[in-house]
Amino acid sequence: MHRWGATNVVGAAAYSRGMVAALSPSRASDFKQCPLLYRFRVIDRLPSPPSPAAARGTLVHAVLERLFDLPALARTPQAAAALVEPAWAVLVEQEPELAGLLDAGDDGAADAWFAQAVGLIERWFTLEDPTRLEPAERELYVEAEVDGLVLRGYVDRLDIAADGSLRIVDYKTGRSPSELFERSSLFQMKFYALVLWRLRGVVPRMLQLVYLGNGEIVRYEPDEADLLATERGIKALWAAIQRAAETGDWRPRPSRLCDWCDHRDLCPAWGGTPPPLPADAPARALDPSVTGLVETADD
Repeated sequence: MHRWGATNVVGAAAYSRGMVAALSPSRASDFKQCPLLYRFRVIDRLPSPPSPAAARGTLVHAVLERLFDLPALARTPQAAAALVEPAWAVLVEQEPELAGLLDAGDDGAADAWFAQAVGLIERWFTLEDPTRLEPAERELYVEAEVDGLVLRGYVDRLDIAADGSLRIVDYKTGRSPSELFERSSLFQMKFYALVLWRLRGVVPRMLQLVYLGNGEIVRYEPDEADLLATERGIKALWAAIQRAAETGDWRPRPSRLCDWCDHRDLCPAWGGTPPPLPADAPARALDPSVTGLVETADD
């Protein structure tokens, strides 16, 4: 067993160039799931209304990040619960539209929502012991260039053992998925592992997904072959995105996930009509600096 301790690690600085092709695991997953979804989010910039479940996930992430500001022995379930309302106030200040998610006229519903957030946090304490953890990084922004394509994203937590071994940890506030959807989560983790490998020259020893919805931890130990295969897959995916940008062919890929899509009413597969492609659609598709698209800490 490794005991994971703190190491002074400097996060990757953001590129300051103007035009740069870039991809995050979330946008890569969007295109893999449905090219039209990628178009709606990246080119058309259609907003997705905030949902109580997504906002609760953001809140839980914020509390688990801030808990490690406390001394080790002070990291108790009670201390974490006390961070919930202040963390929510900060989130609402940053994104005022979140305030409307909780019905001000129904105190019972709001109390239940906060109780669910606290319950997820308390479940985390049954899976990991924060008094024995000193993360090297939390909400770490990472990016690395691979053959002209910038790969970037946010890592929930990076642990570094005394021997330099890296463990990437990602919190999920839902339940552990079926094998089909677990592959998607592992892709995200391998994406981060690839970026860290390219940045630091070290293959992360462990990828750890912490599912708070049902209290399960999924661990995976990658190797160089894994990450090289991930890199090849990302390059092939980017080539497909480039082809779609050149041709304007962002065809939908219907699946069971359509039931949860915010833009289904605009999808031709469901009788809808997408908005006209903007004149600068190819640039928007390939260069996030054109759209101002910013990845969030939840990606």
